[in-house]
Amino acid sequence: MPRAVTNHDLEVLMDEAGYGQAHAAFARQVNLAARAQGMLRYDASSVYWWLRGRRPDSAIQIVIAAVLARKIGRTLTVDDLGFGDDDVSLGLTYPTSRSAGIDTATQLWRLIVRRRDLLATAPFATAAALQTGFAWRYDPADTDTGHVGLRRVTTSDVATLRLFADQFADLDRRHGGGSDHTRALLATFLHHQVTPMLHGSYTDTVGRDLMGAAAALVGQLAFMSYDAGEHGAAQRHFTIGLRLAKAADDRLYGAHLLANLATQATYLGHGTEAVRLARAALDGAGRAPATVLARLYTAEACAHAVAGDRRACTTALGKAAKAIDRSKHGEGPPWVGYFSPAHYAGTALRCFRDLRLYRQALQRADEALNLHTDNVRTRALHTALLATTHADAGDLDAACLTGTRAVDLADGVESRRVRQRFTELHDRLLPHRRVPKADDLLERLRAMPTAA
Repeated sequence: MPRAVTNHDLEVLMDEAGYGQAHAAFARQVNLAARAQGMLRYDASSVYWWLRGRRPDSAIQIVIAAVLARKIGRTLTVDDLGFGDDDVSLGLTYPTSRSAGIDTATQLWRLIVRRRDLLATAPFATAAALQTGFAWRYDPADTDTGHVGLRRVTTSDVATLRLFADQFADLDRRHGGGSDHTRALLATFLHHQVTPMLHGSYTDTVGRDLMGAAAALVGQLAFMSYDAGEHGAAQRHFTIGLRLAKAADDRLYGAHLLANLATQATYLGHGTEAVRLARAALDGAGRAPATVLARLYTAEACAHAVAGDRRACTTALGKAAKAIDRSKHGEGPPWVGYFSPAHYAGTALRCFRDLRLYRQALQRADEALNLHTDNVRTRALHTALLATTHADAGDLDAACLTGTRAVDLADGVESRRVRQRFTELHDRLLPHRRVPKADDLLERLRAMPTAA
């Protein structure tokens, strides 16, 4: 007895295209369209199983959509084909090959577009994060990233992706990653624009640039998801970004992404695991420019502080400071241009606060606030942290004055991390609620949105 059709979306589209009773003819058209890519040949039996739940790889899904769209006369995407697979483990494991990485990336972006809520509350998996760091560091490099597909990808196309990555990074720094609209826009861009390019035709040289640009975009989505408090989604995007950076042979950006993964682990209190990730990032970066090393050492320092290792933390901070002293303006890849002495000072402030060394922490205050005007979220983060440190040090006047300034700075910033800093400040001030200035600030803190 034939199995019942389960993929009704594909069934409806095939009927509309005139292939409802012509599975062999449909398979022939798919073979013709896929021939240039050297894919497997398909027949009526393949179509039978597609209609009953079997899921072809992402590349052939794009071909199927193109065949049906041409016959029906309207635009279709793989989203319309009914091959959905709401696998919540998707993207947690570091892909072993470039092709597997591309396939996982495109499936993940499709899942995020279709069911973003599915991963919104997924937890951070420390074991998977450590496996990712180990695999990125020690898996062999890809020998050839060239590909043959339906669409030719050029250096101009890749340059456009880089421009979009810069724009999303600017939005993130100014307004935070907590905006559902901005993250959805970036996920949609990855799904509808980057996916076809990854499955297109390109040389090895263009392919490596393409992988790098895609890594920058997905790395930005990862950081925005982390900032929004969607830690399971963020971890998956970091994992995919690392695999794409590996394919791009961009060890510096890969080290940066791994340091971001370490920073996420630090934020969640996994100090020991964060230390391992940060050290893997430093090891993988090799002889990196001074500014990159400074950025990586700050991630290690934060991890040590959360782990409670004062000596290792101060050692890492010292190495970061020396690297900053050696750095030169414009040195290093463009993405590291955001990192400044103020970012280092903010890290030192946080580390010493976490270690309860409040005098040393407050010595970094002025420099930590000396940020470029574009860094709105970071200014709010540093100012709120400084207010909490004043409170921990017993200076209620400074805590209230700085906390009020932090609330003003956070206006228009959507960030779970910023909200968390204000929650910490609220907790520090609560014992002083009978003091008018503390009570006024507490009232403002309670009136702030609780969600990013």
